[in-house]
Amino acid sequence: MTTVFHSAHKVDVDGEVDDFWMLVDGDTITQTGSGETPDADTSIDLAGTTLTPGFIELHCHGGGGNTFDDGPDEIERALHTHRMHGTTRTLISLVSNPIAMLRDSLGTVAALTERDPLILGSHLEGPYLSAARRGAHNPEHLRETDQLELEGLLEAARGTLRQITIAPERDGALDAIERLVGAGVVVALGHTEADYITAREAFDRGATLLTHAFNAMPGIRHRAPGPIIAAFGDPRVTIELILDGIHVHPDVAQLAFISAPGRIALVTDAMAAAGSSDGDYRLGSLNVSVRDGRALLSGTNTIAGSTLTQDEALRCAIETVGIAPSDAVAAVTATPARALGIDERYGRLAPGYAADAVVFENGWQVEQVWAGGARLR
Repeated sequence: MTTVFHSAHKVDVDGEVDDFWMLVDGDTITQTGSGETPDADTSIDLAGTTLTPGFIELHCHGGGGNTFDDGPDEIERALHTHRMHGTTRTLISLVSNPIAMLRDSLGTVAALTERDPLILGSHLEGPYLSAARRGAHNPEHLRETDQLELEGLLEAARGTLRQITIAPERDGALDAIERLVGAGVVVALGHTEADYITAREAFDRGATLLTHAFNAMPGIRHRAPGPIIAAFGDPRVTIELILDGIHVHPDVAQLAFISAPGRIALVTDAMAAAGSSDGDYRLGSLNVSVRDGRALLSGTNTIAGSTLTQDEALRCAIETVGIAPSDAVAAVTATPARALGIDERYGRLAPGYAADAVVFENGWQVEQVWAGGARLR
């Protein structure tokens, strides 16, 4: 069955096109253009609404009242919440837990990945993190890197561990980066006390991502530039940014887009309250209180993830930070796809790419979501 989507205003990393159409055959875009449309089994008139690729999420822990650290049913419910907001392909992020629990969780995600192509695999945020920059990670579960443990985690994931966040200053971390990269895992620096030199060495060893820049790491100082400047200056590195009006000031976010053009990936770092309500939740083994949409470790002022969805991050980038729409859309589509090495299939509205798309009305409000040629919303 073929479907032609037509009369759209297309926005992606390649720019903006009016009167845009795309022809979809099964789960793949086969042709695109503007003006007169080709014949198809089904025709969908988008009537001038905005069309973008489906969003790709590198860093998310839950949503809709459910957390990814629980069982498969909870994971699927959380994914549904984010899919309704335009996220069509997702990494399942897991917080620091005992190694045996992490192995079990990786196995659960591997099984889900095998039956749901919209799940890209897993992201281990820990346990090889800095206790001083732990954020919402239980310090009891943080540890030095261990090669045997890593091999066990890789084995449990059955080839679906796609990303891991590591503090490179921990003992054995630099060697671990090389081993993980050799196994096809994208390594991110985060929850770290690393200085500029250590971050540079980690990037030279193969790390290519910075986890939620500006948060849980040293800031920028004039004589101690730290990991943020190291990432800005390295064209190999993609930089995660949480744009919820809480984690990063809009002017700082604008600085990041200017300093690393084409390398900013908007992530949510969402916990269970995303797409849900204020209340009391769990993140891993810790209690989290959400008030007015702000998630904090209970009884503290420590931020514990966000209640963000990627469409909200996109609106913030365009309407508050002032990023050009094509650059903002790239930050939730083409840039995260490139970070994972899947940019030949995802992140663009072009022939050969997956038929993942989001339709917006009334500015940047999600109206329809398509993934693999099937309508989700």
